[in-house]
Amino acid sequence: MSLFSIGYATKPLTTLLDQLHSHEIGAVADIRSVPYSAAFKEYHREALQAALRKAQIHYVYMGRELGPRSENDDHYDESGQVQFLRLMQSVDFLEGIHRLQTGLSKNMNIAMLCAEKDPAICHRSLLVGHYLKRHCDIEVQHIRHTGELETQTDLEIRLIELQNLQADLVTDSSELAQIAYERQLQQRAYRRPQQDS
Repeated sequence: MSLFSIGYATKPLTTLLDQLHSHEIGAVADIRSVPYSAAFKEYHREALQAALRKAQIHYVYMGRELGPRSENDDHYDESGQVQFLRLMQSVDFLEGIHRLQTGLSKNMNIAMLCAEKDPAICHRSLLVGHYLKRHCDIEVQHIRHTGELETQTDLEIRLIELQNLQADLVTDSSELAQIAYERQLQQRAYRRPQQDS
């Protein structure tokens, strides 16, 4: 069975459901830290859960385990930005990874759901997909906004282009990919709102 990811921003719920059915998704793992949307009410946790149930797709909330925000101060740097490498070592995160693996072992395609339209700027690739590829030999298939698939490997190559990096005499392709990934995290990982003193 396969693990997918999907983002809903600006996407009608009917389109999202069609895309899930086209990839034979049996369960959605909602990995938003906050499972509500100011702009898209149909994606509030309860409304989404009801719509998926009607479409005969299981819904599981996993934002505590696999969300991009943390309640643990140790997971943030001094500027208030979450550090994904720290999150990846947390008990909650590892429990979430185990739950995904258990779900996949039950002969069911699973899609991780978040809000971002482009998986390249979302923690579903930068946190979860990145970890799964390196530590679990699981290649996430990201369902792009218009429905086409992009593998985690292809997405990480695309990060190099997004960061306008090019190979040179001293930087090989694997180093380039790592630099692109680190820059993307710096630009996209969650930052706590600044508190007025």
